[in-house]
Order: sequence, then structure tokens, then C-alpha cells
Amino acid sequence: MMLGAGVVIALGAAGGAVIAAGKPVPYWASISQPEARMRVGPSLDYPSNWIYRRRDLPVKVVQVLGLWRKVEDPDGAQGWMHVRLLSDTPTGVVRAAEAPMRESASDGARTLFRAQKGVVGRLSDCSGGWCSFDVKGQRGYVKAQDVWGATDK
Repeated sequence: MMLGAGVVIALGAAGGAVIAAGKPVPYWASISQPEARMRVGPSLDYPSNWIYRRRDLPVKVVQVLGLWRKVEDPDGAQGWMHVRLLSDTPTGVVRAAEAPMRESASDGARTLFRAQKGVVGRLSDCSGGWCSFDVKGQRGYVKAQDVWGATDK
């Protein structure tokens, strides 16, 4: 009986390691649902400390425990979210008062749009201090320092 319990514990521990080993922490994720609850612990039994109503909001995953992710939001709040509430889609939120969205990745490029603080968009092609930023179909390049999110890839 004790041998069987030891095997079950070993398999359970290995299963958790496989999930955590898939992606080293910390890593970036984004909220995939129109409403997502952050909880004070990694279970539905824990109360919610925040309710997010902002799809694509970037979060930083700082810990993995089974199907739960401890995340940090753009304001530094930390808590737990179920993995089904998160996406691997790279996103960012404008932290500067205003982030010019330029035609190309250059200070001298023409400004196409101006994203205000708090605007959330999808990121891609981050390199050389610039990222391609898409806000509901309006695309341009923003300085990586002007957004918080998946800019360190």
C-alpha cells in the first residue's frame, strides 16, 4: 500500500514538473476572456481579489502550480488565474502618457496614430527597441519602453 502511494506521489510531482518545464518563468501571457478573476490562491475555493474586464491585458506569469498561474498585472498586483483565462498572445499596454505609432521602427518615421496611456494592443516583431503594435486593426511601431508587456522577446 505504501509503495503504491509513493509511486502516485512521484508521478504527481513529475506531472507538475512537466507542465512547469514547458515554459520557464517568468513569461508573458495575456487575458483571453472578456472577464477574468484573479484569486488570492490557486483554487476556485479562494476568493477573488480582482476582476479584470479587459481582454488582451498583458500579465507576467511568475509562478506555475498545476493548471494555475500566479500572475502580475501592469500595476504590480499579484494573484492566481486559471490557465484557461490566459493566452500566449503577446500584448502590451501603453505606460507612457502617449505612444506615437509610427510607420516604421524609427524616430523619424511618420506618425500614423497616437496611443494614449492605458491602450492595450497586440505586439509582434519586437527588436531594436521597437515593437509592431496593433490596436484593433490600427497598426504601427511603438518604442518598447513606452509599453508594458511582451517586449523583452
